[in-house]
Amino acid sequence: MATSDALVRDYETGIGVAGTPVPALDPGANLAATLPFWALAGGAVAAFAGAADRWREVCGVTPLRGVIDPGRVAAAFQSDQLLRIDGQQPRMFAELSGFFRSADGWVRTHANYPHHRARLLAALDLSAEATPEDFTRRVATLTAADIEQRAAEHAAIAFRVRTEREWADSPQGTAAASGPLVALDARDDRGALDSLGAATAMLPLRGIRVLDLTRVIAGPVATRALALLGADVLRIDPPDLPEIDWQFLDTCQGKRSTVVDLRTGLPIFRELISNADIIISGYRPGSLERFGVRPGDIRPGIVHGRVSAWGERGPWGDRRGFDSIVQATSGISLIEGTRDNSRNEPAVGALPAQALDHASGYLLAAGVLDALCARRADGRGRDVRVALARTASWLITAPGRTPGHVPAQVPDPRYAVTHAAVSTAGPALSEYPDFPCPAPAYGSSAPEWKARPDGS
Repeated sequence: MATSDALVRDYETGIGVAGTPVPALDPGANLAATLPFWALAGGAVAAFAGAADRWREVCGVTPLRGVIDPGRVAAAFQSDQLLRIDGQQPRMFAELSGFFRSADGWVRTHANYPHHRARLLAALDLSAEATPEDFTRRVATLTAADIEQRAAEHAAIAFRVRTEREWADSPQGTAAASGPLVALDARDDRGALDSLGAATAMLPLRGIRVLDLTRVIAGPVATRALALLGADVLRIDPPDLPEIDWQFLDTCQGKRSTVVDLRTGLPIFRELISNADIIISGYRPGSLERFGVRPGDIRPGIVHGRVSAWGERGPWGDRRGFDSIVQATSGISLIEGTRDNSRNEPAVGALPAQALDHASGYLLAAGVLDALCARRADGRGRDVRVALARTASWLITAPGRTPGHVPAQVPDPRYAVTHAAVSTAGPALSEYPDFPCPAPAYGSSAPEWKARPDGS
């Protein structure tokens, strides 16, 4: 059976660091699923905790050697279930986001952002005024493969639901399963780190600057984890595509928020990079380069963490994707579904959380910390990459499925934290009762760094 220790071993072997023992824990009904979800979630958080301790040792402070609490980890991964704004739980998926029956199977769509909704409607030759009923009827007239192709041509997000065998045998599935769980590659540019003397046991990243160019869940979870350890995290959003409110409130704790248009504010952006230690981006491969931005040229030695849906080298490397979409295409939705007796066919389902997003976020944060440790030794910049589809591949191939599992336990409200009108899940690490601060007002910070503890 897969355990949290197995994932930690795979992570550490992939990036080439010494093993960290992880005690076996019984998660009970926390994150119960057919696939070994707890092994993924507990392992990802344990990998992050182990990397944080390695960084503490590099900085000369005492490692915490914390113990993973299954209930706290489950609450962090199911944070959307604990989130309350003015006492109300927000709707997580828009009306055109979800599973829809096509003429020959199922498709999964994602249209939470207005521009994605507009593209999806255009892909299916529907007007902007189309109702959900119009959309459902239109999808039913087309094959799943046709819908997937139309969506790709319009930069919309709709994918055919596949079995795990169909995914494994496809070129994109093969690409997703290749390579380490977290890729860590050294570059030739070199530069020294600043303010290492500011580290403390609880705030080992104090004085480290992180530029956050991510949205939705995986990237923001990674940068939130770095903020928890004391990093100055400055999140940048574009002015014309505001973030969805609940996602921002749920994943921006401990950070600062600013708005910069890269098309007109490139000098500001380059200046921010030139004084950063870490940049985390969720753009599709090549996007920054098209702006003429290569972080290692601007700030030699910088650690560049990157998260993508499908990986950067496969045939789907240029496509958009989200956790729910990767679950659908990789076979997870059918694995986690039940039998539809009325149609005598498998029914679609999902893991009891956005598992791939959260796990990939903690794994990316771990990789960035280990890249910092390596940079301290040789000064070289490094690229750290995770992909939701690679995380999915680990989960699908891990042993220990439990198709007769009990229902997943609802996250315990004891692990929630409340500030004013917003309640969110607290940190996944037991040593931290709360984040440094709640999510700030969107775009409330100037696009500049705070002074480091040493005044620089």
